[in-house]
Amino acid sequence: MNTHEYYIKRCIEIAKNGLGSTRPNPMVGSVIVCNNKIIGEGFTSAYGGNHAEVNAINSVKDKTLLKEATIYVTLEPCSHYGKTPPCSDLIIKHQIPNVVIGCLDDNVLVAGKGIEKLKIAGCNVTVGVLENECKAHHKRFFTFHNKKRPYIILKWAESADGYIAPKTKEEQKPVWITNTFSRQLVHKWRSEEQAIFVGTNTVLQDNPSLTTRNWTGQHPIRVVIDAENKLSKDLSVFNTEAKNITITKKDIDFSSNVAQQICELLYKENITSIIIEGGAKTLQTFIDENFWDEARVFTGNTIFKSGTKAPQLSERLTFENTIINDTLKIYTND
Repeated sequence: MNTHEYYIKRCIEIAKNGLGSTRPNPMVGSVIVCNNKIIGEGFTSAYGGNHAEVNAINSVKDKTLLKEATIYVTLEPCSHYGKTPPCSDLIIKHQIPNVVIGCLDDNVLVAGKGIEKLKIAGCNVTVGVLENECKAHHKRFFTFHNKKRPYIILKWAESADGYIAPKTKEEQKPVWITNTFSRQLVHKWRSEEQAIFVGTNTVLQDNPSLTTRNWTGQHPIRVVIDAENKLSKDLSVFNTEAKNITITKKDIDFSSNVAQQICELLYKENITSIIIEGGAKTLQTFIDENFWDEARVFTGNTIFKSGTKAPQLSERLTFENTIINDTLKIYTND
């Protein structure tokens, strides 16, 4: 690993501190180095706050060192005014001579303009250091801007014999398949994504809250299907704990291309990532239409013998782990 790669790797590490709070902005990391010593670091603040480059520059105690420094950043510095001024202008203002960038920003508002501005100002710009790693880190951001849809994570738990729900149950609440540690992990995942999505039957049968109550973090936006307007507003998913989006027949045509239409609607809502937690029909719809990026599947040791069959996947298994008596498998859609 060369020097540039070492510091870009550090940028990726600190950028993860912004996971779940920067949305819909990307979680960028930045490191400033002078004479082979890190003199400043920063990551993207919660949405509306400073970008990573600003926080990194602000953290440098002796600003005179900036004129001899190199600033590293996972994503091309912005060149436009949004919630905050352009980061490229701030780099130029402080006369930082060297800029090393992990990957280009595909957002049409930037898309090379930040680099062009830096070069015109006389900065030495290096682009594409650990590019694949940086693109993977910014997967939500790139999916949103390139595919015009959110980054989609499918999640479900299935019994040891392949069911996600029993044939019958006595109460309007979930029948737990996994242990408390697995369920807490799911709440952590919810805090990391911008939205969470379930179908009508899941809301009717389980009355879920879809919050991060077992983890510290922001609640995701709750998206539910209610084609026939039959869901009572007294259900937990409609309480005031989090924002709600309800999709009805007025919003989409449920006769075909349902997943595609939902993705188009969520894109218009500026949602960059979403977890789809059920039910089986909703999950299989996204699988069959090939609108998904990851599938996170728990298998517990419960036996149902009959009930609602789990969705079917044929994609590549990329990760497997055991959580006490549960198995977690993660699939990626290449």
